[in-house]
Amino acid sequence: MLIDLLPLWMADYLAAWLFLVLTIALMVGFPVTFTMMGTSFLFGLIGLSPSFFDLLPLRMWGIMTNTMLMAVPLFIFMGLALERSGLARELLETMQALFRNVRGGLAISVVVVGALLGASTGIVGATVVTMGLMSLPTMLEHRYSRSFAAGTVAASGTLGQIIPPSLVLLLLGPVMEVPIGDMFVGALLPGLILVLLYCLFIWLSSFAGTRHVPAAHERRIAFDPAFLRRICKALVPPLFLILAVLGTIFAGIATPTESGAMGAVGAVLLTALNRKLSVPLLHEVAKETIKMTCMVFIIIMGATCFALVFRGLGGDDLLREFIDSLHLQGWQLVTMVMVFIFLLGFFLDFIEITYIHIPIIAPIVVDYGYDPLWFGIMFAVNLQTSFMTPPFGPSLFYLKGVSPPQVQTTHLYKGIIPFVVLQLIVLVIIALWPDLVTRLPKLVYGY
Repeated sequence: MLIDLLPLWMADYLAAWLFLVLTIALMVGFPVTFTMMGTSFLFGLIGLSPSFFDLLPLRMWGIMTNTMLMAVPLFIFMGLALERSGLARELLETMQALFRNVRGGLAISVVVVGALLGASTGIVGATVVTMGLMSLPTMLEHRYSRSFAAGTVAASGTLGQIIPPSLVLLLLGPVMEVPIGDMFVGALLPGLILVLLYCLFIWLSSFAGTRHVPAAHERRIAFDPAFLRRICKALVPPLFLILAVLGTIFAGIATPTESGAMGAVGAVLLTALNRKLSVPLLHEVAKETIKMTCMVFIIIMGATCFALVFRGLGGDDLLREFIDSLHLQGWQLVTMVMVFIFLLGFFLDFIEITYIHIPIIAPIVVDYGYDPLWFGIMFAVNLQTSFMTPPFGPSLFYLKGVSPPQVQTTHLYKGIIPFVVLQLIVLVIIALWPDLVTRLPKLVYGY
């Protein structure tokens, strides 16, 4: 084999060279799937026999027959249909009226709507763009500072990364070998804590003067029947859809795939109730769903090829030996892993990290005695933090693309910093009190 021609210092660490070359190529900007497959085949031919790749079709078939992954296109379809139904705009306008007498009420309503949209769609990019188009101009008109408004919108739109049915949790469950229902239930309390901290920060900021947050409106809200009907019309449909999708999963009535199908049908019905349903809209939603689904699955295929070659070259044993040589305590290992994931999130998409790095790291963390569900939620919250951290946070780029001209990149960077700090606080809270993640699934499913 070609490996016999290599010097010992390179041949003994071929798996490490594979990992390094792949990571650098992805950071430079080469296409994800072709890079993963290309580097895997190259290093596999160097260090392994060609017959080794006979195992690859079996791995691919396993992905194609995984019924849990069928939920991915269904949840994507649901999210895209809701995004184009006009439901988000109506929800934001109603929440704005409801919180008009609260200090920072508009910003709080943006956070609440971001959480509801995250729970309804689970697609971060779509939520950030939707919130940016609807909320950012409105907040600027109401005299919020450009940095505070941009930070609030970017952070709120990213809540879909952790609030179920998040696409991150949906893909992470099979990788961590944790039931998707457990991932969804375990993420509930951390997601709610994050939303409450966001709202508390906005409310407290309003007492520091009106430079960033304007004063509340003086005119009181009249809770007449017309206003109550407006609230019900805006709130009941998304809440019903959330309860229908997540409630059936939590109750054990339906699998995530079945609930995703029900959510897709429900999104179409809500679009029809909003009188936005049309053949062109369905065609557009279906087309975008196919594009996003193909993108997800082709990355999974490439990551499967990489994982097969990495393990064939002894990468798992090499990594374990390296960690053992450091003589780390459990919390030191978790801290090192979290910092590594945080930095990777600057450069790589969550799908790439989930399918390339987590299968390598997670078994080692679990061997140290940590709960895989707890580690999975820690990973999701951490990745959400890096998703909006300057200078490479994808959420900031999404928002900058739809921001008014007066909102500069520096405003995004300044505005998001307090919310990143809040994210890190939640990460520390989960690390110190794992029961916030693990207790609720035990109560729901009776483990």
